[in-house]
Amino acid sequence: MEPTYQGIVPPMITPLTGRDSLDVAGLERLVDRLIEGGVSGIFVLGTTGEAPSLSYRLRRELVEKTCQLVNGRIPVLVGITDTSIVESVALAQASAGYGADAVVTSAPFYFPAGQPELREYIEQLVPELPLPLMLYNMPSLTKVSFSRMVVEWAMDCEKVIGLKDSSGDLTYFRKMQHLAAERRPDWSLLVGPEEILAETVLLGGHGGVNGGANLYPSLYVNLYKAAKAGDLEKTRELSRRVLELSESIYHVGQHGSAIIKGLKCALSILGICDDFMAAPFHRFREAEREQIAQHLKELGIG
Repeated sequence: MEPTYQGIVPPMITPLTGRDSLDVAGLERLVDRLIEGGVSGIFVLGTTGEAPSLSYRLRRELVEKTCQLVNGRIPVLVGITDTSIVESVALAQASAGYGADAVVTSAPFYFPAGQPELREYIEQLVPELPLPLMLYNMPSLTKVSFSRMVVEWAMDCEKVIGLKDSSGDLTYFRKMQHLAAERRPDWSLLVGPEEILAETVLLGGHGGVNGGANLYPSLYVNLYKAAKAGDLEKTRELSRRVLELSESIYHVGQHGSAIIKGLKCALSILGICDDFMAAPFHRFREAEREQIAQHLKELGIG
């Protein structure tokens, strides 16, 4: 049985024009750019989408507008991670009504849960969800990783369909692969850090949820296809180009927010959408914007 989700599923940025205002025209251009680039789905309200910084009202508007714009052409996955299980369930229910295909959750943040508590949380959450669930391993931000015990238990839940791993730990990813091969060959195993996309696909992973695909979707799609086909020469070349994008666009700023700032700035320069950042962050100023523009020229992205 084939995994439900394979290929590149970009964690879409959230185009904004103000603190609580969606850039709807920019969102339409971005959605079209992603679909034309050959992506296999869109993941809204992830880390790259600044989800925890958005109001609940705006999150729903984003999901509704995205589903309308996608119009069934590719699947839409919605991040429902929250400190409140009530809000996670409410967003999942709203997303189902808008036409989303699946929901995604990491461990609840702020209070770090022990592994038995994390299992109990997922056990409470799953029966209330109207859509399939993908787990999202993001220990750098949640302080908690989904352990083998929790993942093994989750694989017995038919409604839990896979794992997006953003730990950057290839050993962890391989362990999850072996576990899935034994228990759930239909599970989707996707990787977050694009710098190891090629390696994980060559090892049997199913694709990536990579931020850079917002900017250059066809590059990531072609890298995935080359790695899946075992074309090592093409994989090496495309992987080098992905690394170049990462090293240039993501490292203009000095802080962790530079990744999202860089992507939004680049898309703004290309005329796709506004680069307004959700608080507490601010868009790049002119000096950084000039650097991003120069990098886009060097990368040949237009």
